[in-house]
Amino acid sequence: MSRNKPAISLTPYAQSLGITVDGYEDGVPVLTLPFASNVEGRPGVFHGGATSGLLETAGYSALRCALAGRETQPQLKPVNITVQFLSAAKSQPTFAKARITKLGRRNANLSVEAWQSDRDRPVASAVMNILMSGSED
Repeated sequence: MSRNKPAISLTPYAQSLGITVDGYEDGVPVLTLPFASNVEGRPGVFHGGATSGLLETAGYSALRCALAGRETQPQLKPVNITVQFLSAAKSQPTFAKARITKLGRRNANLSVEAWQSDRDRPVASAVMNILMSGSED
């Protein structure tokens, strides 16, 4: 995994959860969230809100990287975010990476996956539809 991309700034919410950039793949940040008491739901398992927060942050981070070359930065507004919990995320670090499936002038569609020790066995996924206001209007 490459680490030679410019630093992206994560939101205060993401920072409060403990989300960090683990590296970059294909120009997209791979985020990680360590297991800790502040993200625990039932004993030994990630809270669904923390998992959702990781997925959402990964999506917005990927989109911000894709938009970095634009003269102005649009305001990103969620139209729809659908999260699917596939299995319980246990007490170990969780990773997430987004893929932009469509990047238009006014909207973007993304898919995001979160996994733990085995990338081929995601613990959650999300589909995001984002409106980009102020973008070349």
